[in-house]
Amino acid sequence: MTQALQKLVTFDEFLEFLATQPENIRYELHDGDIIQMPPPSGKHELIVAFLTIILGYECLRLKLFYGIPKTATVKPENKTSGYYPDVLLINFSNLSNEPLWEKQSILSKPESIPLVIEVVSTNWRDDYHKKFADYEEMGIQEYWIVDYAALGSKELIGDPKQPTITIYSLSDEGEYRGKKFRGNDRIESLIFPDLNLTVEQIFGARY
Repeated sequence: MTQALQKLVTFDEFLEFLATQPENIRYELHDGDIIQMPPPSGKHELIVAFLTIILGYECLRLKLFYGIPKTATVKPENKTSGYYPDVLLINFSNLSNEPLWEKQSILSKPESIPLVIEVVSTNWRDDYHKKFADYEEMGIQEYWIVDYAALGSKELIGDPKQPTITIYSLSDEGEYRGKKFRGNDRIESLIFPDLNLTVEQIFGARY
């Protein structure tokens, strides 16, 4: 379970709070609430590392001027929230339009964020509901939810529940359209259309 530490702080107050905290404890800001994130499992971190390698290689192969930072904050405009996606793909070409990037590595414009990936933990409702809504409203082109432990509800990942990757792509109407992938399914990404990768390969971190 996530834990609310204090209520209704501003985004600047959140940044000041982070400066006083140890680096090994992760926090996010959800509508003014400072939330301590659950520590990731080894499997969680293995999947994150695997996806970082694979997508980084695809960026090089396709000569995309993109990269995956170690830590950067996604801040929905006009909201007191700040997120740290498990995998964040950034568009280097648009960083000059980000007013807070140079000093604080904060991103708020969808043109800077082609893709975000959240690997689901015990706070799965945040990934499937809150972050889904904010990433969609921001206009982020693609959002992956990697639910390797089948923690989401049956309504979200099916009955019986099974490990699932859901990939949401932004439609012309500005709404996410999602598709679920399981087992030996080859995932489908609009950003990386040639990616030859199955769900089992991602969950097992196997090339």
